[in-house]
Amino acid sequence: MNRLSVVSNDRVNSVTQQLMKEFSQRIIANPPGVCPIDMQLAFLKACHAQTCGKCVPCREGLGMLEDLLESVLDNTATMETLELIEHTATNIKNSADCAIGFEAARMVLLGFEGFKEDYISHVQEHRCIGTFEQPIPCVTLCPANVDIPGYIALAGVGRCEDAVRLIRKDNPFPTACAYICEHPCEERCRRHMIDDAVNIRGMKRYAVEHAPADKVPVPECAPSTGKRIAIVGGGPSGLTAAYFLQLMGHQTTVFEEKQQLGGMLRYGIPNYRFPREQLQADIDAILSTGVETRLGAKIGTEEIEALNKEYDAVYIAIGAHTDNKLGLEGEDSENVISAVDMLRKIGDGEYPDFTGKRVIVVGGGNVAMDAARSALRLGAETVYIVYRRGMAELPARKEEVEHAEEEGIIFKTLCNPVEILSDDDGFVKAIICVEMELGEPDASGRRRPIEKKGSEFTMDVDTVIMSLGTSPNPLIRSTTPGLETNKHGCIVTEGDEGKTSREGVYAGGDAVTGAATVIKAMGAGKAAAKAIDEYIQNK
Repeated sequence: MNRLSVVSNDRVNSVTQQLMKEFSQRIIANPPGVCPIDMQLAFLKACHAQTCGKCVPCREGLGMLEDLLESVLDNTATMETLELIEHTATNIKNSADCAIGFEAARMVLLGFEGFKEDYISHVQEHRCIGTFEQPIPCVTLCPANVDIPGYIALAGVGRCEDAVRLIRKDNPFPTACAYICEHPCEERCRRHMIDDAVNIRGMKRYAVEHAPADKVPVPECAPSTGKRIAIVGGGPSGLTAAYFLQLMGHQTTVFEEKQQLGGMLRYGIPNYRFPREQLQADIDAILSTGVETRLGAKIGTEEIEALNKEYDAVYIAIGAHTDNKLGLEGEDSENVISAVDMLRKIGDGEYPDFTGKRVIVVGGGNVAMDAARSALRLGAETVYIVYRRGMAELPARKEEVEHAEEEGIIFKTLCNPVEILSDDDGFVKAIICVEMELGEPDASGRRRPIEKKGSEFTMDVDTVIMSLGTSPNPLIRSTTPGLETNKHGCIVTEGDEGKTSREGVYAGGDAVTGAATVIKAMGAGKAAAKAIDEYIQNK
């Protein structure tokens, strides 16, 4: 009699595992915008297939839920069916013996709450609220909805000028996006079903390197409408809106408080990541459409209210350039600087000297990575990044973190500064930190950092760079009566079109969302241009 039983992995199990792997790859490549109830049903069926059949809630209850969701999709359900879905899922969640039934029911309840309008639409209108106008995942995930398959195909056969022209149909910054776009389009690339995403950003860079943006003529503008639009802010969102409005025949004037255009593209991204001459190629192409500029126009001088009276419409795209503070004792010491201010000066050609210095960067976002890597290039002997959560929670993009590690940046995670010490001359000499541990998730969904009692320690330092996020210029609220803003100082708008509480005034980019990505700012500028054009036509 055998005393040991060994279960071998037979052919059926091997094929099943392969099918599950391919199924998960298809989920990754699934385009946003599909029917959420259809998606829920697919997930529910996958869960039901995993059940061991031991308990009734899993064995019978999940099957009943499947039938109920199918009746919704088959247009045979009633409003009472929706009540039964919620009741059944709740009972399964409360009585299932294992995580399979519990999680399946929980996901149904979560979806039922989040997609309730879709459920009701299926019952009453026999249709899904969602749209299938754009089924291509990469295009759907691009905030500017660039025709990605189109320009990849053109670049693939060497038609790089045509590729740049196609990109410009939706995004006037082909070069900028080729260098620094966060490429959300790659997240659900259909190539995931086979191996990995296409290097979409790399293909765009190939196109602009073989057809520089300032060498590819922009489209001809439509005949003049006689309308004038003021664009407040010469960053990616403002210039995008100006470009498209100019092409539609409206005369745009960009008011920029600094002496150069580009916004965070110039003043927030170091030259080693995005050379200034490459940025200028995009800007020159935009200006070639006839966009007018007024540089050195500060918010307090060119007030929105005055522009609102003088122009047919106003678009506010001032970004979020005001840095946040921690409020630490000693934060006003000499050589405690803002990452935003540091990168802004670098953008104007003012390079600080960190030769032989010990530098600490407080923060874990992309700006923190840029500041740390810039400090290293400016001669710093040692550069630390201090962040209160762990490496897994760093908000910076994974690739930026990896680059920083490769260059020798030292990460001090689960660590939070509590005081900055200075010498008799007021210059920073050390920073007191405390160790942290992660507790339960907070409102953002990330685990809350909790201070470890008695864990204080001191780090000697010559320069502290604070990178704690940014917010819009607070002057916008005091100079514009009737312009609604939220508690963070961001302008409140209706939907994605950028309409504000003031007639004829639109807003977008970081001024609305807070600090976000460049491509999202460009997408907001494009959407606002469309909305402003419609507003002017119907005025």
